[in-house]
Amino acid sequence: MKLKPIRTEEDYEMALKRLEKIFESEPGTNEGDELEVLALLIEDYEDKHYPIGPPDPIEAIKFRMEQMGMKQKDLGDILGHKSRASEILNKKRKLTLEMIRKLSRELKIPTEVLIQEY
Repeated sequence: MKLKPIRTEEDYEMALKRLEKIFESEPGTNEGDELEVLALLIEDYEDKHYPIGPPDPIEAIKFRMEQMGMKQKDLGDILGHKSRASEILNKKRKLTLEMIRKLSRELKIPTEVLIQEY
């Protein structure tokens, strides 16, 4: 097991190939330990070179509603107006501070996501 920092795209590609080769390794074995450390190195490289920005607020709401099995009517109940939910989901109305607070509390979506431009 010869591990080193991933500094280049070539290093990254080699690390991915090695990870694929040892992916089924048993925990606690030499290859299992290598797999664990290699995954951390790959994750660090990807975080630095392929960052993922925050999601679109409306897409985050839709995704969370789907996860929770909610319908547009349920969102309307949270916001206080059934028609308001339609306007929000269709991006015809911006979220207000009060709406952001309610959605964050009820849907457990971080406020940092909900305040993003869209």
